[in-house]
Amino acid sequence: MKRLVGCIISVMCVVALNAQVLLRNLGERAFLEVDGQPMLILGGELSNSAATCVQDIDRVMPQMKAAGLNTVLVPAQWDLIEPEEGHYDFSLIDTTIFRARENGLKVIFLWFGAWKNSMSCYAPLWFKENVKRFPRAMTHQGKPLEIASAFSENVFEADNRVFASFMQHIKEIDGKEHTVIMIQVENEIGMLEDARDHSPLAQKAYNELIPGKLRKVLGINSAVKWSDVIPADQYTGDEVLAFHEQFMAWHYACYVERLALTAKHIYDIPLFVNAAMNSRGRKPGEYPSAGPLAHLADIWKLGAPHISFLAPDIYDTGFKGWAQKYDMGKKNPLFIPESKCCVNSGVRSIYVFGEHEGIGFSPFAIDRGTDAELGQVSQAYSMLKELSPILLKYRGKNMIRGVLFDQEEKETVIEEDDRILTCRHYFTLPWDARATDGSVWREGGAVIVRLNSNEYIIAGSGVVVTFQTRTEHRQTENLRLGEDGFAESGSGQGRNVASPVFSGKRIGIGTVDEVHVGPDGTLVYQRRLNGDEDHQGRHVRIGIDDYQILHVRLYEY
Repeated sequence: MKRLVGCIISVMCVVALNAQVLLRNLGERAFLEVDGQPMLILGGELSNSAATCVQDIDRVMPQMKAAGLNTVLVPAQWDLIEPEEGHYDFSLIDTTIFRARENGLKVIFLWFGAWKNSMSCYAPLWFKENVKRFPRAMTHQGKPLEIASAFSENVFEADNRVFASFMQHIKEIDGKEHTVIMIQVENEIGMLEDARDHSPLAQKAYNELIPGKLRKVLGINSAVKWSDVIPADQYTGDEVLAFHEQFMAWHYACYVERLALTAKHIYDIPLFVNAAMNSRGRKPGEYPSAGPLAHLADIWKLGAPHISFLAPDIYDTGFKGWAQKYDMGKKNPLFIPESKCCVNSGVRSIYVFGEHEGIGFSPFAIDRGTDAELGQVSQAYSMLKELSPILLKYRGKNMIRGVLFDQEEKETVIEEDDRILTCRHYFTLPWDARATDGSVWREGGAVIVRLNSNEYIIAGSGVVVTFQTRTEHRQTENLRLGEDGFAESGSGQGRNVASPVFSGKRIGIGTVDEVHVGPDGTLVYQRRLNGDEDHQGRHVRIGIDDYQILHVRLYEY
């Protein structure tokens, strides 16, 4: 009996240990919780070689703290961990964790194992050289690629063995402190030069039955082989490429699921995968085919259920559209592990935490960012850190929105009950010279929190917000303003012609106060903005680069 009680206590301790970092559902959203406290990841991913020696780690961690991050995304590289088969070196992993701890930072490790950006470039040399034991993926022409075949059990066993040792080591040195809060499994998995692997092992799998649980996702009603749907000797055409991509996505997902089960058995913290986007009109194989892309999400979710979420790496234009694809509520909360580090990174992070109530945001190669780029990130993160008590209080309650503007998308209209919020880029106002000097507009963005029917928090940079009732919105003309703030000649105001009689109520701006937010969410008054600062009560605005938190009270008349 004593032995049984001891075993039960041990199991309870392990469960408690593993439950300190988790995703928790709240309403239709999911949020990260660390040691019982909700956390917003204000992150930055290091460039690929920034943690390959102790000196670089010692240098970069204080820099990340100074930049205002709370989390650093760091590669964990197979070739450096297992330079000789069966012999592990975790010294760089240890240094990363210890230096992060010293600087009050959390760590997300990125497992660069069998694949990194599709290729197997981070596999150790003993793996690369033994092609017979660790076969490569092939194009349909039989061209071998520097991509390990996902259909090789030898490839999986080697990858899984070192990954298991890595997870065990993380548990041993960080199981109580929880410096490491998540693990990314592989990096931007996907096939290049072809939509799928055509190696002998892959061809064998292509001649097997499609799993029953997958057929419904694919819209197939009967038990058939992959090759029954599209024969193995067909390689071209959009329909063929799409089907090949689905085949490959299933097998990539199943491979990752086996790694995830290994990790969860050892140390149960959230796991995720990231994807290179299928952008610019490319076809599968021109972009990394079969990765955890939004249009393959159902396949990946079915094949890898122990992966917490799929995450987009966003470098192309259309940031809002890519983010929207990966926001699937609690089914797939939004986390952006890589985004182009640029002067717009700050407002983009604000948008992610506002519109999508995201888990986190992370510019890539932040250690190489310019002063201007790091300055934007630092200002935004400082504001978000201050605002976090409010964001966490109102999360999951449909009371938080976000807006993001550029030179093309200048306006967003938000409808809330009898309130219409028209949000625009700051440069839509005529009196800032940068609006019309021919330069590319800096992006503007904000998070908007509705505290109650007549109170809002607006926080961000480069936005203008007007408030109207629905009836007022329907009856109001969109006037063009001159540099003096009055209507331009001929814009319609003051016309001495007959027009419909206005009916209904209007919204007025009672007060606009710049505030600080205390640790408990209390609003601390800083200054009253009125007159020129709110255009005599016509709108609420925050200039480009100002990063203010405003408390707005409305009234009806």
